[in-house]
Amino acid sequence: MATLTTQRGPDRSSTPTPARTTVRQRLSRLDVAVSPYLYITPFFLVFLLVGLVPLAYTVWVSLHRWTLGGPDPEFLGLDNYVRLLGDEVFWNAVGNTVAIFVISSSTQIAAALWIAVLLDSRIRARTTFRMGVLLPYVTSLVAVGVIFSNLFSDENGLVNAVIEGLGLDPVSWHRDQLPGWIAVATMVNWRWTGYNALIFLAAMQAIPRDLYESATIDGAGAWNRFRHVTLPMVRGTVIFVVITSSIGAMQLFTEPMLFTPGPGGNNGGPSRQYQTVVMLMFQESFSNMKLGYGATIAVALLVIILVIALMNFLLSRLIASDSVAPSRRRLRRRAEGGATR
Repeated sequence: MATLTTQRGPDRSSTPTPARTTVRQRLSRLDVAVSPYLYITPFFLVFLLVGLVPLAYTVWVSLHRWTLGGPDPEFLGLDNYVRLLGDEVFWNAVGNTVAIFVISSSTQIAAALWIAVLLDSRIRARTTFRMGVLLPYVTSLVAVGVIFSNLFSDENGLVNAVIEGLGLDPVSWHRDQLPGWIAVATMVNWRWTGYNALIFLAAMQAIPRDLYESATIDGAGAWNRFRHVTLPMVRGTVIFVVITSSIGAMQLFTEPMLFTPGPGGNNGGPSRQYQTVVMLMFQESFSNMKLGYGATIAVALLVIILVIALMNFLLSRLIASDSVAPSRRRLRRRAEGGATR
């Protein structure tokens, strides 16, 4: 007697049916994936128009002998760059720029940190003082230049009057190199110290107050709290300020330009004692009408700024790794101690 066996197919009711993706869901996924790029596209379009296009044009001009109001431009290739490498005036301007940056940034960051610590403490009228430190930044640079040029005047300046009152010889601020650097650096510090102090203050206010209370309970004084709590917590902000200050210092123009009274201010003193790279670029481009060589200086300045930015980035990475490594070692020792128990 034969038995009939029937093969039953797969139970379709037990397998879930994949849900169909609707058009609205597809549009929603596309919106999530594409919309962020659409939002930032206008910025890159504007940056391309006002940033990369002028930069490319500057590089193109630097390859020519291009005189304003003169004959047609003549293609020179890299001759302008070869000339720049042997130009003592250019390297003097680079040295002046770096020297003014070193003098100004060292005192500026220290003063800004000190002011930020004072503004972060419990003093009366803190809001008034916080607003007051920003006044030099919003003051007209022309007014600041006129005031400081008179303060550091070689003949009738107030600074020399004070120095002579102390029984010392007057200083030639506009003729000697080091005094000129110090005077220009003082102008830079007057404008930017308060601004950087507010940046440091914002970083300090983000530090948990429990850390200060714990340090006080452990017997730490004001200096130890600043050294072991404040400085490590604002280290990233200090690096940021150093990077922005170095980039801004390489573009220094207005302060030394206004410091030199009378015509020929873009010389940076009688012997170019404090002429910066941007002042030399301005002089070659618009005073000497050598637009091609001025563009070459601009491209060289861009390369210098990129090198400094790269060095600052590598230094910040190194400092960050050094600060993270001890905490990782402590965590590893704690984990090993817990495992042995």
